[in-house]
Amino acid sequence: MTIELYTWSTPNGRKVSIMLEEVGLPYDVFPINITSGEQFAPAFLKISPNNRIPAIRDRDTGLTLFESGAILMYLAQKTGQLWPPQGDAHWRTVEWLMWQMGGFGPMLGQAHHFLKYNPGKAPYAEERYGAEATRLWGVLDRRLGESEYVAGDYSIADITIFPWACRFGWQRIDIDEFPNAKRWYQLIAARPAARRGYIVPDKSSPIPLV
Repeated sequence: MTIELYTWSTPNGRKVSIMLEEVGLPYDVFPINITSGEQFAPAFLKISPNNRIPAIRDRDTGLTLFESGAILMYLAQKTGQLWPPQGDAHWRTVEWLMWQMGGFGPMLGQAHHFLKYNPGKAPYAEERYGAEATRLWGVLDRRLGESEYVAGDYSIADITIFPWACRFGWQRIDIDEFPNAKRWYQLIAARPAARRGYIVPDKSSPIPLV
């Protein structure tokens, strides 16, 4: 029983390797170098029609999946771990997973583009996405003032958010201004599986410490 993981050293790529380490499924890693265009290769297109990492193939079933949120849900359901199967906790987990997929990922990705890679070129965009990054961190911090983890217990909701939170420096976020989020960040950063999974795409880049 082995999962084929197609990945690179992005927050979305790191989600899946963290998940695989947490649930203990064996997996083989196939790097897809997105800086050299490997994501556009016809063979990868058959696995990931959107030409993006991460993607997986389950050798047990032959199923292929792209989109990190879908992959986490699949692995959680396959193993019966990190996603309550029913009730309020099930939907709270989905809620925060969707929050990341719809906001905390794409908006912070825009912040990375303008604040880290293209500073000084588009002041309006820097202001817009910098402000949105701060707002989203505030949402996360308020939630974590109410709950140890975002959906109650540690779950795929935390795993999907955490690698994006790890790039707080790229977002010009002072994590000390968000003490509840910082506490949560330190909890996850201390998990052996999270540490192992985070470096799978790039062993030279461990979890940033705070």
